Amino acid sequence: MTNEKKSIKASTKIILLGLLAVLAIGGYFGIKFYNVYFAPNITGKEKYLFVRTGHNLDDLFEEIRRKDVLTQIGTFSQAAAKMDLARSLKPGRYKLTKGMNNRSLINMLKSGNQDPVKLKFQNLRKKENFAAYLSNNLEPDSISFINVLDSAALIEKYGFNKDNSYVMFIPNTYEMYWNVTALDFFDRMHKEYEKFWNDDRKQKAAALNLSPIQVSILASIVDAEALYDKEMPIIAGLYLNRLNKGILLQADPTVIFANNDFTVKRVTNSLLRVDSRYNTYKYAGLPPGPIMMPSINAVDAVLNREKNDYIYMCAKEDFSGYHNFAVTVQEHERNAKKYRDALNKRNIFK
Repeated sequence: MTNEKKSIKASTKIILLGLLAVLAIGGYFGIKFYNVYFAPNITGKEKYLFVRTGHNLDDLFEEIRRKDVLTQIGTFSQAAAKMDLARSLKPGRYKLTKGMNNRSLINMLKSGNQDPVKLKFQNLRKKENFAAYLSNNLEPDSISFINVLDSAALIEKYGFNKDNSYVMFIPNTYEMYWNVTALDFFDRMHKEYEKFWNDDRKQKAAALNLSPIQVSILASIVDAEALYDKEMPIIAGLYLNRLNKGILLQADPTVIFANNDFTVKRVTNSLLRVDSRYNTYKYAGLPPGPIMMPSINAVDAVLNREKNDYIYMCAKEDFSGYHNFAVTVQEHERNAKKYRDALNKRNIFK
């Protein structure tokens, strides 16, 4: 073999070795690049990742470690540094998918592309119950929601007071972001309230000589009385009869609310003595606020009440949840006696 051929062979070998080295180095960095940005890295142990308002990257890493969100936290750390997550991290509730890669997760956290919360509330008895429900599903704590609900300056701006502001929340299903502030939540609910009270409902309320707030307060009593929706228009008609005649409502649920004891099954004379504006056995007219969050069905039952002559009602003695209705006090006394006897038979005295 000539020297020239030996030289060509040696050069070729060097080139091949160089190419192999380049390919090896490229492969190494390619694999590393893939692992940092595109390899699956979500464990699937958590459905959501929460980033609280005001939290920084250190807080995020603490949350990730605590919840065991990532398979490889080191690669995420590298990707976060390269993609400048620290400067663009946005609060929110982010949906995690098993196998999601670092790049997708970081882009989601930077863009604030969070998954909205579906809030569904109804039949919540008191503002405190409502605030607790909200704090379990949204970022602000219950105190934040209570402070807004009890802020006279804020709620008066919307036409409510501390007693009746609870009627503003129309039970339904709503979508909103987890990190919504208590003030923004209140504003959203007021918009929903205005949407609900359309011209048709306002006209029906006016025909009853009631404001929308008064309709909702009465609806809360109807809701508390009626186990079955089909009885709501009947009960609404009865209470409107009493209001129009200037007769005390004498609604047992208002007495239970006034005594703040919701275990009561039988309203006794000792409970009736409570001195509260919510005691409709003692004070005429509607109470100053709702005794529970009124449902849409109850509000519409008041607006579309049955026109009847009933003045009295009493739970049926068969404990079916239905009521016996009466026009005269004599008929009512007969119904009431049957119910009292049924309670005594079951040893229900309170």
